[in-house]
Amino acid sequence: MNAHAPAARADRHWHAGLEALRAARWTDAHQAFQQMVKLTPHNASGWTHLAAVLLQQGHLQEALDAALKARQLAPDSALACSLHADCLSRQNRHREATEVYASLPATVSRDADFLSAHGTALLMDQRPREAIKLYIQAVGQQIGHALTHYRMGLAFKHLERDKEASTCFRTAITTDRVGEVRSLALPQLLTTRMQACDWEGLDDDIAALVDTIDGGDEPLLANISPFSLLALPVGPLRQRRVAQAFVAQAARPLKPLPPPGPRAPGRIRLGYLSADFHHHATAMLMTELLERRDGQHFEVFLYSHGGDDGSATSARVRAAGDHFIDVRTETHEAIARRMRADGIDIAIDLKGHTRQTRFELLALRPAPVQVSFLGYPGTTGADFLDYVIGDPVVTPLDHAPHYSERIAQLPASYQPNDRQRPLPPAPPRAELGLPEDAVVLCCFNQSYKFLPAMVDLWAQVMTQAPHTVLWLLSWNAHGQRHLVQAFAARGIPPSRLVFADKVPLARHIARLQQADLFLDTWPCNAHTTASEALWAGVPVLTVPGDTFASRVAASLVSACGLPQMACADAATYVRMAVALAHKREALQALKQHLREERLRLPLFDSARYARDYEALLQRMFERQQASLPPDHLPARPAE
Repeated sequence: MNAHAPAARADRHWHAGLEALRAARWTDAHQAFQQMVKLTPHNASGWTHLAAVLLQQGHLQEALDAALKARQLAPDSALACSLHADCLSRQNRHREATEVYASLPATVSRDADFLSAHGTALLMDQRPREAIKLYIQAVGQQIGHALTHYRMGLAFKHLERDKEASTCFRTAITTDRVGEVRSLALPQLLTTRMQACDWEGLDDDIAALVDTIDGGDEPLLANISPFSLLALPVGPLRQRRVAQAFVAQAARPLKPLPPPGPRAPGRIRLGYLSADFHHHATAMLMTELLERRDGQHFEVFLYSHGGDDGSATSARVRAAGDHFIDVRTETHEAIARRMRADGIDIAIDLKGHTRQTRFELLALRPAPVQVSFLGYPGTTGADFLDYVIGDPVVTPLDHAPHYSERIAQLPASYQPNDRQRPLPPAPPRAELGLPEDAVVLCCFNQSYKFLPAMVDLWAQVMTQAPHTVLWLLSWNAHGQRHLVQAFAARGIPPSRLVFADKVPLARHIARLQQADLFLDTWPCNAHTTASEALWAGVPVLTVPGDTFASRVAASLVSACGLPQMACADAATYVRMAVALAHKREALQALKQHLREERLRLPLFDSARYARDYEALLQRMFERQQASLPPDHLPARPAE
């Protein structure tokens, strides 16, 4: 009788755990399965369920330990294998996760869920082609597996195969029977269709997304990628609502660290968090800012959760800080504890809601002051970020309701720039396929930023200024073909469109100098692309909207002494573009201003920017040291 008592008690805990699981009472389930494995430590099912509950609670290391125990006891269990791999994936150990999935004996059958999860580990390990093979196997087993169709769409999007990605996202929406995958796939469908300039029925898809946002609860909104909304006309308050829901779910398992002790004396310690300390727009923009830091007052820590591409940019940015810390394989908690141990005063996230982000780890509150800067042009929706760095144009204080953060304004533009950016001689127009006597209008934005209404405006300009050509980036074959058709339908023949291949940065800036006027897009402007044009001496014409992403170009031209290039509305944009196309002397004067004043313009005055930026960080630090809560920091001149 006594010999069977532990087994009987374990069975009671097993059933209690299952009941708690069904009711989503995770703490009760945790306690029940923990008691079960204490009583019957060789029960693989108990360890498997304990691992699943610990994973749900965000206890990654404990979940990993339990999953490893389950696999030791049941090496042929596909479920234990999946849990083991999932624990690693959630610690950003994607390569190890793929090896765990592959370690399941070949004799064990793999269902659609397993194949799909294995594919996603490969995708996260930057191996999309291998992932697609497994996704195809998964949908071969279960054609209606909506989540797999969605994930396969992400893999094709990663490969810039937008037509195939769109098909996958549309299939995910069609096969979804619950509605959760639909909210994941719909914004991605819109983005890929826009990248391919596939606009038939686009308004219906946008309306469907708006209805989803307006009618959705937090769990549904948390499925929507905030980044995917930046180029869509959904408005700033919807962007904020989606961002808040998304980050609330991502950060839910992360509880703040205990309050820090007294601050160690010394310089103000800045901790930058990013995956982009390599040949990436963010690093290219801000490297000189780091190089010009005031080393007597600021100590810079770079926490990198991305790879090293071996580029000159990578070497330069990594050398620009005082400390470079590779945290690619560290858990969120380990990174936060490292930042806390390093005594970081101001944590600065450079990613926001962009690919490979890990900014949610700042929910652990490793630093007294936490800031969103440069990488994401909008609100993160995070209540654990105190400030977003902007300027009076891109983030006016009357837009404060659009942001979960407090607005901290730099006096000129929010965007740093690099005076070491190349500026080679311009090649001849003939070499670029451009007519010698035409006014060359250009837009080198990615095609997902184009909407049919934008092409309507450009066609109006070209109709009223028939001596113009429009120079565009050949981003993808589908987009190029659709654009040619769209312009033809508006009376602009293919001969007036010139498509440029993607080339290295130095060659791009060299050729840019042969353009006369850059025509911007909205609701998502040119950002780094606009500052490249201005650096090359090409004026940018824009219309600022009511979101961060739609006001960047206005900020940049204002910081170049050309605020008149930010038009009040679309009609003014067309009139001004036509007028400049007809008055070449006026256009030439704008170009001459940019070229002659280049190094004196606030946008490209790196020394001035560094002083302004550090003065703003100093104000944040002083408020915190005075025990004052974060508050909006209006722009003021550098001291």
